[in-house]
Amino acid sequence: MAKNRGIMSEQLKYEIARELGVDQIVASQGWGAVTSRDCGNMVSKAIQMAEKSLTKA
Repeated sequence: MAKNRGIMSEQLKYEIARELGVDQIVASQGWGAVTSRDCGNMVSKAIQMAEKSLTKA
């Protein structure tokens, strides 16, 4: 079975979780305890960060 690699690095995921205030949930209960809404907010934040970095280049 092939290993599924994520697009975002673990460091980026934790950084975004910290910015959105869900880092304590991740630390105590793991990523599975993060709500779908918070996961969607994390994806939105990652997209915003990517778009911002593209406009700088």
